[in-house]
Amino acid sequence: MSLSTNPSTLDQPKLRAWLGEQAESFGFDDLRITDTHLGIASERLQEWLAEGRHGHMEYMQRHADLRSDPQLLVPGTVRVICVSMNYLPPESDFDAEWQRLEDPSQAVVSMYARGRDYHKVLRNRLQDFAKAIEEKIGAFGYRVFTDSAPLMEVELARKAGLGWRGKHTLLLNRESGSTFFLGEILVDVPLPLDEEQDEHCGTCQSCIDICPTKAITAPYQLDARRCISYLTIENPEAIPVEFRIAMGNRIYGCDDCQLICPWNKFAKRSQLPDFAQRHGLGQASLLHLWSWTEAEFEQRHEGSAIRRIGYSRWRRNLAVAMGNALASPKVTATDKDLIQKALSESLSSADALVAEHIEWALKAYN
Repeated sequence: MSLSTNPSTLDQPKLRAWLGEQAESFGFDDLRITDTHLGIASERLQEWLAEGRHGHMEYMQRHADLRSDPQLLVPGTVRVICVSMNYLPPESDFDAEWQRLEDPSQAVVSMYARGRDYHKVLRNRLQDFAKAIEEKIGAFGYRVFTDSAPLMEVELARKAGLGWRGKHTLLLNRESGSTFFLGEILVDVPLPLDEEQDEHCGTCQSCIDICPTKAITAPYQLDARRCISYLTIENPEAIPVEFRIAMGNRIYGCDDCQLICPWNKFAKRSQLPDFAQRHGLGQASLLHLWSWTEAEFEQRHEGSAIRRIGYSRWRRNLAVAMGNALASPKVTATDKDLIQKALSESLSSADALVAEHIEWALKAYN
């Protein structure tokens, strides 16, 4: 990195105010600045990895040293500009989400994944934001990231003052709950630092109590191997039988710990069309999504984060949910017949991963 502008010539208060205004103009909802020192968080990461709680996410182990120090990731970095972007579409309703979870015939996709891939949305806007900064202060060294590099972005955002770490390990904010994405610009400009926020979880442990698979093993402790988001997205193998019933009808991710959190009564709705749900993912039935061919899966999830798990994992997840529907007294006999028929007809053409889950699901019907 190299900075052509002399930092001493910058009017820091005015520049800081301008950064906040510009962030808002690019669609971000908050901006805070921190340094690169992660302190004890780096040690906790090493302990978490040593316990194997990252499961199949080998990339976390592979780049652990870079995660521990942003200056190793991008040499010359002295500050991290952290931004947040709310993602709930206007039609989002937490009560309706709970109702869908109680209807086993419906497919539940995590709210954040129903629109466009947030990686692309934030990365493009961060890049444009960085260019605007360059036009303001002259050439400087920077790189933009959003959940796409070995970077402890939640910890950096916490240090920057975007919120505090909830007991579910997500970032919480008093004005917007936890339903927002994070992005970062690593820079070589010694910008003024913002203050950390105090924690406001108190004695509440609703997120711990609600977790279907007990993945939150203690306050601020998450075992990813038990988390439904991990099981349905990151896990490339068969879903462990011990967690299948607890998955219910969740086919991509899980929002329970966010839905139950009292701070999310302040969750802000996004007006960005990028995050509006696509292809009816907020109302789709299991049977409807099961009917998609691989070509339809690829086409309908183009530009979506869901596409990355591939058709096989998608069908694997659906098969588990359909097995739970077959075993549920809430599903009518007619719907069970349709689900059983759809699964049975797909068995002969299914790959080994999906076939094993179909067979498990059909046992619930017999």
